[in-house]
Amino acid sequence: MAAVAPARHYVLTPKARTSFAEGYSDLANRALHYLSQVAGDKAVDSFAAARGRDLERRYAAVVEAAGRDPSERARALADALTLDGYAASVRDVGDGSFAVQLCQGNCPVRDVAGEFHELCDAETQAISRLVGVPVQRLATLAGGEHVCTTHIPIAMPALRKRAVRAAAKTRGLETKRMEGTR
Repeated sequence: MAAVAPARHYVLTPKARTSFAEGYSDLANRALHYLSQVAGDKAVDSFAAARGRDLERRYAAVVEAAGRDPSERARALADALTLDGYAASVRDVGDGSFAVQLCQGNCPVRDVAGEFHELCDAETQAISRLVGVPVQRLATLAGGEHVCTTHIPIAMPALRKRAVRAAAKTRGLETKRMEGTR
């Protein structure tokens, strides 16, 4: 029997989040502040990048098994993130032929990322590497939004493809059709 996606996805309200608070965010904030004081901002960047690489390692096999299509890779990533408590989903942008959005309704580092945006930046870079295309973070829970939203292009518009080919041709470069483009 095939798995059926739930009809609705729910996220915690700010009031509900406070009732589940356990002090981990305060400790993590203090640790990152301390790291920044004794080792500098580059140390915080390095920590965030390491966390991003950890996310990549954790989800790489599942995402790679989904094939090369960025949309399918995003859906596989959303499923894996959901199993880890992120309440993730993917929705089509328009008819879904040019882009999708990865939405995360929960984030384990939300409170810490409110002060250390490097964590969100590193996660965005990890998502980009996992789905295989450049992505753009549109909203974050850490920034006060209702969900973290990442825009994932799945096809290059025809006009843009022609311009890229023309520019490459004038430079004597050969272009090839990329997987996932139409």
